[in-house]
Amino acid sequence: MTVTTRGPLPATPYDVTVIGAGVVGSAIARELAHHARLRVAVVEAQDDVGQGSSKANTAILHTGFDAVPGSLEARLVREGSRRLAEYAAESGIPVEPVGALLVAWDEEQLAALPRLAEKAERNDHKETRLLGRAELYAREPHLGPGALGALHVPGESIICPWTTTLAYATQAVRHGVDLHLDCRVEEASQGLLSTNRGDLRTRWVINAAGLHADTLDRRFGHHDFTVTPRRGQLVVFDKFARALLRHILLPVPTALGKGVLVAPTVYGNVLLGPTAEDLDDKRATESTADGLALLREKGRRILPALLDEEVTAVYAGLRAATEHDDYRITAHPGQAYLTVGGIRSTGLTASLAIAAYVVEQLASSGMELGPRRELEPVRMPNLGEAFPRPYQLPDLIAADPEYGSLVCHCERVSRGEIRDALASTVPPGSLDGLRRRTRARGGRCQGFYCGAAVRALFEEAGR
Repeated sequence: MTVTTRGPLPATPYDVTVIGAGVVGSAIARELAHHARLRVAVVEAQDDVGQGSSKANTAILHTGFDAVPGSLEARLVREGSRRLAEYAAESGIPVEPVGALLVAWDEEQLAALPRLAEKAERNDHKETRLLGRAELYAREPHLGPGALGALHVPGESIICPWTTTLAYATQAVRHGVDLHLDCRVEEASQGLLSTNRGDLRTRWVINAAGLHADTLDRRFGHHDFTVTPRRGQLVVFDKFARALLRHILLPVPTALGKGVLVAPTVYGNVLLGPTAEDLDDKRATESTADGLALLREKGRRILPALLDEEVTAVYAGLRAATEHDDYRITAHPGQAYLTVGGIRSTGLTASLAIAAYVVEQLASSGMELGPRRELEPVRMPNLGEAFPRPYQLPDLIAADPEYGSLVCHCERVSRGEIRDALASTVPPGSLDGLRRRTRARGGRCQGFYCGAAVRALFEEAGR
């Protein structure tokens, strides 16, 4: 098992190198790990997997009901939703199938609901149902006044995005994939990547660089798409707000995206967001006063009581929007190069299907994959509030008292969980990485009380 964060890169060429260790890049690495004959690497510019768009999304496992029918995205989201639900059950990734309601607030939106139901059916999602006003408010009694009806979309689920990316990367590394972190690609050409840690030679390059996929594409002479970072700001409300809703509450979608939603999370919080701001700066992940004011205005209409609840955190992520309404997955066999671009907010859901499709493209481009093997399953630590946590398991605590010693009281994270994360296959490179693996410092006080203790454990482990 090889995870590196410093020093020179191996001199021996790889068969395939994936650039980017987000949810899509990690899923591709995992898929390639099925082929033991291949020598595979993942290079990531930041100090952890899932550090870009993958860590700051709305954490929804979509059904794909509203994708463009017949598009590659529609197909891969549909396949990916099924694959990820099965993988999550096998791997211990928390998922809650709460369902969604697309709420109509005026006559125009109400008239659009039957068309959305028809679109869902064309996307092979036949379980949607139109709800009248009375049934809508019976399902969601805290909904703001004035809603006229809704489209019920069963199957829309909430999921832990952090654990998903980490599970893929963990399984890949355990099956021989090399993960090189803090390894930024500075120049790229056929067979050679120049990074801040030296040169890396490889037969094939897979571009899963997310927001920077277009920049890398141009290094290979292609101008197929341009990434315009679309900022989504979100507000996280405290766990006491969770009782206010039972479903994901969606607006009727627009050309800019799915709009501002209110959704529960598997961690027991409630999310409000995202905004949709097209920017020029691919590093602009700060929250803004205007953005948060807009969210509060939208939230006040959707779920008025939510605005009386405590805010735990705010954050912003950047989606890799392009001028196209579909994924841009293209193989260039003559250059032994394959680009995976324009993977927007559905990338989490579609990740396993995208990975399978990419490897199919490699094979059809002449890459000899060798025999396929099954991978040993991984079992990830549970971060979900609806499932038993270590501090709730007497037998586990009896066998190892560290699981009964709480360090972070807001999120009820034990010393044993922090110890396990620090010694894991893909250990955290920062306190934020540790938070994504355990929830420590992610609760109401945001580390005010436990921060020093968590930092001490992190430093004792030599991180």
